[in-house]
Amino acid sequence: MANVTAITGFFFMGISDIQELQTLCGVFFLLMYMAALVSNLIIITLITLDLQLQTPMYFFLKNLSLLDVFFVSVTIPNLVVNSLIHNSFISILGCAVQVFLLSSFTGGEVFILTAMSYDRYVAICSPLHYDAIMNGGICVLMVGISWATGVLFGAINTAGTFSMSFCGSNVIPQFFCDVPSLLRISCSETLVLINSSLGIGLFLGMSCFTCVVISYFYIFSNVLKIPTNKGQFKAFATCIPHLTVFTVFIATACFVYLKAPSIVPSIADKIFSVLYTLLPPALNPLIYSLRNNDVKCALRRLQQNICHRGSLHLTLQRICQWYSALQAERKICHF
Repeated sequence: MANVTAITGFFFMGISDIQELQTLCGVFFLLMYMAALVSNLIIITLITLDLQLQTPMYFFLKNLSLLDVFFVSVTIPNLVVNSLIHNSFISILGCAVQVFLLSSFTGGEVFILTAMSYDRYVAICSPLHYDAIMNGGICVLMVGISWATGVLFGAINTAGTFSMSFCGSNVIPQFFCDVPSLLRISCSETLVLINSSLGIGLFLGMSCFTCVVISYFYIFSNVLKIPTNKGQFKAFATCIPHLTVFTVFIATACFVYLKAPSIVPSIADKIFSVLYTLLPPALNPLIYSLRNNDVKCALRRLQQNICHRGSLHLTLQRICQWYSALQAERKICHF
């Protein structure tokens, strides 16, 4: 009988075996993480507080930014801590939680991006019926389905992954727990449950991708019918940010997961795996705010309100100080 030892936890394969380089990478990824976190929180704050951004497009964008905050926070803080203290161990429970959260937020983000493509399709192809079709109830329903489907997919994916046995190597060739890496170190012979969950994920992903492609086929067809270049440019300007975000998300995922697997990943492979979790959340706010006058104006209004409140607080403080000094002077004169 083969000697099988049960695995109680896993070790991540670090960015580098050189501790100084690993520490440097940890600091760099911490800075990128903070930039992604702050930029997405600014987008969420602007859309929540600014009345002029209370539209379906920005409602979806706020949920996308919220998913980005959660998505990037699943793996990067753990990577930073591991890089700084040089400890890469994770328990099986911690690994399962990571797989569940990553799968849930990834699924939710794909569905939110699909809903955003439908929103752009209605806005371009049926502008007169846009308010009736994309009303508040429909938007909330689409977002709720996106989050719920993501959580359901995460649960199925996690159950399928951890139905496997791990009795060989406990070193994960990645810096976080993901299904392909865990499949490579599994010793299970029957993979019915995990193959089923992967099949469901592939079906959902291809369905969303097909919906986005069909939406943009009709969008481009309608935009090209607009007689003026100015009208075409204005219509394209509302779609390019979403299309760019969707392309970056799909391209980074394909680069990480569709390339030929290697027994010992190179430093470049590991860095691109980090960028897969960091790049889309960091770029999304930049893409949506770089050429978006609505977001820029909302940011200026927020800055003006903060400065106005600050100057008002300073004025009131000076008035109180003057009043206190006046009262003290009166008391001195009275005596």
